[in-house]
Amino acid sequence: MRRRPSKLVTATAIVILVASVVNGCEARVYGTPPYSAGPKLTVVVPQGNMAPLPETAPDEPAVTFDGLGERVRLATAQAAKAGADVAITVLDRNTGQFVSNGNGEAVPIASVVKLFIADDLLLQEAQGKTQLSPDDRKMLDVMLRSSDDSAAQIFWDRLGGSAVIGRVVARYGLTDTTAPDGGKWDLTLSTASDLVRYYDELLSGSGGLPPERADVILSNLARSTPTGIDGYPQRFGIPEGLFAEPVAVKQGWFCCWGGGNQLHLSTGVIGPDRRYVMAIAALQPVGEAAARATMTEVVKMMFPGGRI
Repeated sequence: MRRRPSKLVTATAIVILVASVVNGCEARVYGTPPYSAGPKLTVVVPQGNMAPLPETAPDEPAVTFDGLGERVRLATAQAAKAGADVAITVLDRNTGQFVSNGNGEAVPIASVVKLFIADDLLLQEAQGKTQLSPDDRKMLDVMLRSSDDSAAQIFWDRLGGSAVIGRVVARYGLTDTTAPDGGKWDLTLSTASDLVRYYDELLSGSGGLPPERADVILSNLARSTPTGIDGYPQRFGIPEGLFAEPVAVKQGWFCCWGGGNQLHLSTGVIGPDRRYVMAIAALQPVGEAAARATMTEVVKMMFPGGRI
């Protein structure tokens, strides 16, 4: 991920299923995701390599969700002691339970926007509006697995730049996601809640991407490499904190943002059945390694056994 000039921004972190006060923000437990207009239970329909839902009853939450609200509060407070402003969101797609620590500010999502670029590209391919050569496919794989900036720039330009964001926002109903000023893809703004909604609808197909194309994205995220194409470590937050779960993740990072702050995002799908979705963002005025460690510690405090 490229480095950015100093610019003040507040990072966001959301976790889903909380009912406490976290650093002045009221964390809430939702029976259904707050982005839903009414009762909602997303059903994953098996498609190709996409796994079915678990056999757990739809209204039965995971055991480790018991007390999650308090653990989220403690994790947020602990991160704040280290100078980190975090946002956390977790969705149980089987029960529809959504937990948030109340931090809903939009932040630059860095390389996480590569999800939107890939989504728009694959939909245009499915609609016959573009063709992907074998080299294009390789670039797409590397962009998603190893966060290749050059591939992202090529596709971004080919697709019309910021128009990509407008199309994805419209299809997925994202209410807090906006195209970047100046047309720089890595400055696209979004929230943890919107990112969770994106993943949820990508899995269900309600965002409009055909299942076989969605699985191209998810299968690549499941093969996320230990380091990015630029050598930056990608194992922080979700993949390290939920070490006992299979995960499919897209990470993002900036340095130095807001006068020396590290901005990191960890987002993805968790579990062999793709039941859970999580998005976390953090802004912290420390070195890169310390900032990554903070992200991982937040997840470990939320799920001490490394499993949901």
